[in-house]
Amino acid sequence: MWDFLQLAFLTALVILANYKKSLNGALECTQKSGIIELKVNRIALNIEGDDLKKAEEFYGDIFGLDLLMDIGWIRTFGTDSNMKVQISIATEGGSGTPVPDVSIEVDDIETALKRVGAANIKIEYGPEKEPWGVRRFYIRDPFGKLINVLQHE
Repeated sequence: MWDFLQLAFLTALVILANYKKSLNGALECTQKSGIIELKVNRIALNIEGDDLKKAEEFYGDIFGLDLLMDIGWIRTFGTDSNMKVQISIATEGGSGTPVPDVSIEVDDIETALKRVGAANIKIEYGPEKEPWGVRRFYIRDPFGKLINVLQHE
């Protein structure tokens, strides 16, 4: 009898694992064609750096990102905007440039250029209008990462 109850309980858990609550509280199945779907909620970029103050000056002051988390050994900068989740794999950075470590799309590239100039950050490429419909430039963050700053036209 106990084995039957254990089996019934485990079966119920498996069935419930294939359901999730929708926004209105109803249960939805997350299994299609025998494959359980997985939703990526966020992709976070982690950069090794020994001076978190420099990170704040660069990502906060230059790009206007908010300090979302600070637990001493890690600071997370970001925004509450909903953004597309993307990972790009490239053999080059386009127009013969190296592949950047990070791409940051902004709504006003002229403001970004002014902030970079005011902070005396060297522009390594650009600004250029590229044939695929972006205007962009490259800079390095305080930890040596190549940053592609772009605006779609």
